[in-house]
Amino acid sequence: YPRISPGEIAPLVTERTRLEQELTSAREAGDDASLERINLALADNSNRLEGAQKRQSLLGRMGRLIARVGPCGLRYAPGRSPYEALGEAIVYQQLSGKAAATIFSRLCALYPLASFPEPPALLATPDEALRGAGISASKARALKDLAAKTDAGHVPSYRTMARMSDAAIVERLVAIRGIGRWTVEMLLIFNLGRPDVLPVHDYGVRKGFAALHKRGELPTPRELGEYGERWRPFRSVASWYLWRAAESVTQGA
Repeated sequence: YPRISPGEIAPLVTERTRLEQELTSAREAGDDASLERINLALADNSNRLEGAQKRQSLLGRMGRLIARVGPCGLRYAPGRSPYEALGEAIVYQQLSGKAAATIFSRLCALYPLASFPEPPALLATPDEALRGAGISASKARALKDLAAKTDAGHVPSYRTMARMSDAAIVERLVAIRGIGRWTVEMLLIFNLGRPDVLPVHDYGVRKGFAALHKRGELPTPRELGEYGERWRPFRSVASWYLWRAAESVTQGA
């Protein structure tokens, strides 16, 4: 992901002030060689400052948020296979982090020879055993549908996904029981490192947008999507900053 540096304008203004002071001293000393060098440096500074001001103007509120938060810390980690990542996402749905982690560890404990059950092993597991690990009936059906579709080749590998568009990946994976658009978008951002994903249904992103615009109500997904067009082609980065904005509201509550 690109690293967006905060306070791009301030250092350029400081540099310009220093150059103007040097220019005054060179004039007083009659130092023509230094005058030429400083004037060239001032011209270069003016060009860079103008560019930075244009970028800041285009970013608007987002630019000010970036300056306040600092460099983007968004990272992606391919790590596990899409099958494993989606399986964990199913287990974690609608649960607190601690409770979900406990249930997920119990599920994996059913398969001591693997960090996560292979599709045939999961398909062969009795529903009673899954429920004993804390997996609800609906999540057990979703996990087995994921396993069956992975076994049938419906779930592509990361290598295959690298050749697919975001929209094609979403369309392919939401056909799996229990996998919605938001789950696939998180996979795109954090496992595939796709830079231009804006999860418009994400509560944190919507809350961050409301905070950024100092409004009490959350934007509709459609409104957020339309506004977010200006953040292309780095809407994943914009999402990260909106999550930070939402966190600042929570911490200040």
